[in-house]
Amino acid sequence: MNSLNNMTTALPFLITMGDAAGIGPEIIAKAFLEAPEVTVGCIVVGDVAVMRRATLVAATWHRRPVQAVAEVVSLADGASVPPNCIGVWQGCTLAAVPAYGQISAESGRAAAECIVAAARAVLSGQVRGMVTAPIHKEALSAAGGEYARFPGHTEMLQAQAAAFLGKPIAQVPVRMMLANPELKTVLVSIHVSLREAIEAVRFETVLESLQITHAALSQVLGRAPKIGVAGLNPHAGEGGLFGREEIEIIAPAIAAAQAAGIEVSGPFAPDTVFMRARAKDGHAGEFDVVLAMYHDQGLIPVKYMGVEQGVNVTLGLPLLRTSPDHGTAFDIAGSGQADAASLLAAIRMARSMAY
Repeated sequence: MNSLNNMTTALPFLITMGDAAGIGPEIIAKAFLEAPEVTVGCIVVGDVAVMRRATLVAATWHRRPVQAVAEVVSLADGASVPPNCIGVWQGCTLAAVPAYGQISAESGRAAAECIVAAARAVLSGQVRGMVTAPIHKEALSAAGGEYARFPGHTEMLQAQAAAFLGKPIAQVPVRMMLANPELKTVLVSIHVSLREAIEAVRFETVLESLQITHAALSQVLGRAPKIGVAGLNPHAGEGGLFGREEIEIIAPAIAAAQAAGIEVSGPFAPDTVFMRARAKDGHAGEFDVVLAMYHDQGLIPVKYMGVEQGVNVTLGLPLLRTSPDHGTAFDIAGSGQADAASLLAAIRMARSMAY
């Protein structure tokens, strides 16, 4: 979109407020205050009272007037929200505004309700996509019921997509991509123990990860992405001396992907492949994206470059979802110290990926 007018008349984007006791509402309020040209056309899915408290924190920190918060009864009314006003679609129920920094089942449940409401709105075509503020996994678990079975956003959104498509969850495979302006990495496994993550490195999961990455980034880049694959073991196994997963699992999956027309190479030593993929000083990296074998292998390089520009993108879903690359930061919630940069980066990426 090239003009402010087009942004305001197109279908909106939704921003879920995250855990009400964390920094999610605050960074949303700061994003609207600091960069209205980025947040225009966005509606918050959350609690009106929680967002009003967040605007007080943001205004005090920036020494600016407090923003107005208006309830959006219908998503179709989102375009009518006045400038310099945060539109909030009441996506949850809260008996009271929770105290900052405290884990509670009620906050976990409210955060989950917002995610579900937003996902269903995206899937039904009422909005273009969703950006999710951070949730607290312990609070989500404490919420109990259907929400307790989900480790985080990704799995919850996968379940919503499967229900919408009328398919078993296993038939809607998803992958997490972490991205900043210099590096993109996709993970074979997400929120599991390291032992389980190693067991998840199978021919089928590596090949499926490559297929999902190729399809998603082809749409974003307008061409086939160059994918580099990290090995599982030190030095990518050193010819089998340090493990045979590269020889018996990863390399055959790469060969199968290449035979299907996917531009992929590896496996490479995991301690150097991320440097080879890094775009720096105006020069593109050797790869557009790196496929990492497990969570920390892929996330540490991206986060080391600075969480303020990191964005989490869920690939493989029939909906667009991005998220800032940080957690609820209960220790600073309500203090005004939270930085909205990663959230703003997530909104920008959602706009760039929208179709």
